[in-house]
Amino acid sequence: MIRAHVFFSGTVQGVGFRYTCRDYAVDLGLTGWVKNLPDGRVELWAEGPKDIVEAMIKRVEIHFDGFIRDINVDYCKTDGQFEDFKIVF
Repeated sequence: MIRAHVFFSGTVQGVGFRYTCRDYAVDLGLTGWVKNLPDGRVELWAEGPKDIVEAMIKRVEIHFDGFIRDINVDYCKTDGQFEDFKIVF
């Protein structure tokens, strides 16, 4: 199990990005959250098996091809703090 801290930049707000992230995460059984940032990026924390977390990020990348300019991913140890996957407002 790992935790990914991800920042997406580009045209990632106002296009259903957070809802798509949530749907993919829930579908794959991941926990964490996603939110819009004031600077126009989207921040995501996802916990689960590394291959599943990477698959979720890849799904988002493919779904929003042409909208995402950059993806920055950092992995760290998980502590199981998340119970489900949420959109943070």
